[in-house]
Amino acid sequence: MGASKSVPQKSIHEFTVKDSKGKNVDLSIYKGKVLLVVNVASKCGFTSTNYTQLTQLYNEYKDKGFEVLAFPCNQFLKQEPGTSEQAQEFACTRFSAEYPIFQKVRVNGPNEAPVYTFLKASKGGFLSKSIKWNFTKFLVDKEGQVIQRYGSTTPPLSIKADIQKALGEN
Repeated sequence: MGASKSVPQKSIHEFTVKDSKGKNVDLSIYKGKVLLVVNVASKCGFTSTNYTQLTQLYNEYKDKGFEVLAFPCNQFLKQEPGTSEQAQEFACTRFSAEYPIFQKVRVNGPNEAPVYTFLKASKGGFLSKSIKWNFTKFLVDKEGQVIQRYGSTTPPLSIKADIQKALGEN
């Protein structure tokens, strides 16, 4: 499997990523918010359920300090084949996504996005740290620390209690 990559960053807030148009976004703007970071794809069997439920979660909790950060990824059977802007248009048009859809990234391998190196180093998956498929989710607390990792088959609505707890509602 190879050695785990070391990550100097201590918080997701220390990263800068690119939006769907290629503009830098400093993730420190999300300090104090609970985040659900998801690698998304438009042509996956999990697409409809996940995008629908992500939008529901976002609409329910956005005014309470919750954000969904979606990162399109084409690493799994090439299920996000278009441009970053096309991925954003798909999510916003088809699923009324109002949360940010960032630039396409790689979530595994030598060219993976540094933010994903951080996320995976914080919470490994089943048998290895690698992301196995589209719609792997990371719940991040207000300080930028990963609380939990959820696999592709975990529907977003099933983690409502964890989101509420992270928001301080329980």
